[in-house]
Amino acid sequence: MNTTLAYYATVLSRDFTAYTGKRLQQLSLSYGALFLLLYVGKHPGCTQAALTEALGLDWGYSQRSVAKLTADGFLLREKRGRAYCLSLSEKGAQAFAVAHQVFFDWDEQALQPLTPQQREQLLSLLSKINRKEFNPTLCMKR
Repeated sequence: MNTTLAYYATVLSRDFTAYTGKRLQQLSLSYGALFLLLYVGKHPGCTQAALTEALGLDWGYSQRSVAKLTADGFLLREKRGRAYCLSLSEKGAQAFAVAHQVFFDWDEQALQPLTPQQREQLLSLLSKINRKEFNPTLCMKR
């Protein structure tokens, strides 16, 4: 059973989630907040509607998550016209740097047994699988 892509994807996903959870816990952040924080950090001034759409979130979940991140001091909400725009606070910018770095740190650990050429080949092949035009039957929004 452990020779399928699904098996390895599941194992790697669990490992990444556990690793990231430990790193974010130091900042009093949950794994669920990771992608919201990264999106706002990369799209300062975005609306909550844009964030919700881009991440494919349920509106209620998005509302609760943004309210918590705002209350905890990671996000700032500024009213502009009829919409609220989101940006990172100073605390959020520090958390963004850690959250962004965790991807590179985990990659370094996970890919350690591979040579640079093997790493490049693996990432190239995964990129090919990930492209929507390669396999349009996959349901994930990219």
